[in-house]
Amino acid sequence: MEIGGRWNWPAAQVSDMPIPKAVARFNRYVTNPLSRLVAGWAPGFAIVRHRGRKSGKIYSTPINIFKVGNRFVIALTYGRDVDWLKNVTAAGRCTIRYRSKEIELADPRFVGTSEGMSLMPLPVQAMLSVINVTEFVELHRV
Repeated sequence: MEIGGRWNWPAAQVSDMPIPKAVARFNRYVTNPLSRLVAGWAPGFAIVRHRGRKSGKIYSTPINIFKVGNRFVIALTYGRDVDWLKNVTAAGRCTIRYRSKEIELADPRFVGTSEGMSLMPLPVQAMLSVINVTEFVELHRV
């Protein structure tokens, strides 16, 4: 429902993740397949390859990612409760396709708002603030 020109999302959806679940579902089936076409080589994007913790199946998920020294930082725009992150955390590692290169990453560590934001480029910080992203995960190159 729209009130005063802004979407009024139910409180349960807002507390679950910065971006509502309906948007996440749309992205999973529409945006993600299109994003996979460019995410492996476009700046600020990667494809994370991870093994399902229950199925054992290999999945490829497009993500926004930023390289900082020998580590990579991901803003959790859907929060922590997403399958790709659960799979990576359970395995302790993943592979990303980043700028046309396969890179092994390990040791996922959740990062708080202050540290995570400080690692993001300034334009990205502004966007993440608007959509209320407060959690990040960093991984180190193996």
